[in-house]
Amino acid sequence: MPFLLLIIGFVFAALVAVLDVTQVNWLLFAAPLVVGFLGVIWHRRRLHAEASHGDVVQGNLTTLQTALGNIVNNLEPMVANRDQLPPHQARFDIDRLFREDLNSFANAREAMSHAFGLQAYADVMSAFAAGERYINRVWSASADGYVDEVNEYLQRALNQFKDASQLFASQQTKRAERSAQTATT
Repeated sequence: MPFLLLIIGFVFAALVAVLDVTQVNWLLFAAPLVVGFLGVIWHRRRLHAEASHGDVVQGNLTTLQTALGNIVNNLEPMVANRDQLPPHQARFDIDRLFREDLNSFANAREAMSHAFGLQAYADVMSAFAAGERYINRVWSASADGYVDEVNEYLQRALNQFKDASQLFASQQTKRAERSAQTATT
């Protein structure tokens, strides 16, 4: 239904805009435009309501925790064995080991703002985004054959993802404590 309002509003606004070549009847133009914007607002509210539903948030938090754990667990052996890793091989390992978890994390990240608040979301995402940038830098350096850069940025990526994981775990603990406190009162 929201999409129907959006389509009707914007199509009729466009129709009104071209009825007269020399001038636009702004009152006639504004009414369907408002209907279209109401459709957008309605759709956004529905998306927000769905995304902030308790089961969705909890499922996405589990996805986030799993993805962060997988990233750190896959990155640790790469860092530990980086001297034996051929630099051109790193990009293939990154694609194989990290892309799915990076995408899963990115797709579920909104749940953090619902569960932890915006500041905690920003803190975790800042560390995560830095780690992701470093992983992408490793991929590029691997493609170009820059051994020192591959080794350096693998370690930097691991540090950032560990920070993100610790921040996330801390927020999970705080959330559990708040839930327990609310349950006892």
